[in-house]
Amino acid sequence: MADQPTPLEAVRAQLALAVGENAVFDGWSDKAVEAAAATHGVDPAIARLAFPKDQLGKIGAYIEAVDAAMEAHFTPDVIAGMKIRDRIREQIWFRLQAMGPAREAVRAALTILAMPQNVATGLKTGWHSADLMWRLAGDKATDFNHYTKRLTLSAVYASTLVAWLDDQSEGWAETSAFLDRRIANVMSFEKWKASWKGSSEQRPSISRFLGRLRYPPH
Repeated sequence: MADQPTPLEAVRAQLALAVGENAVFDGWSDKAVEAAAATHGVDPAIARLAFPKDQLGKIGAYIEAVDAAMEAHFTPDVIAGMKIRDRIREQIWFRLQAMGPAREAVRAALTILAMPQNVATGLKTGWHSADLMWRLAGDKATDFNHYTKRLTLSAVYASTLVAWLDDQSEGWAETSAFLDRRIANVMSFEKWKASWKGSSEQRPSISRFLGRLRYPPH
């Protein structure tokens, strides 16, 4: 049985997405927390206690809320009729839609996560989200496959976020097409791995493949 959240954890979960939306105007600050609290009828003093003081902590709480919303939406019944590629694609698209009202704050968050002192946290956060997506998709891979799947999906998700942040097309059509191409790359790679029986010297170059996902040819 899962542990019940503490009262402060419950407040953080309740407000985190709204904090991101208010961070569009107020940055990842206590002011954004207070604005979110006012919208939801929560005592601002309690809200401030529920969130970390630093920007990185507030960003982390926001990403955890996006993860939680995705997990709540993609129940076994929802994904049962989907192919694996569609499960992954729809989860990424769900995340973009969830973050849509906070898009400019997400841009600022990625800049903060890219700072040298925060890179390790950013990588850990991206890995966690990719791991969750694969687990919700029903993946039970272990060993080499477990790690390569999460590395490649982290790269797909990161590159899609970058494309999405500057997408001005209607309905984010350009991002949708970009995502389809990246998912196709990953599925081709997974199919190749499944048929691969070679020696360790023939093992695919993960760094080269990730580079292609991050900087795809035009």
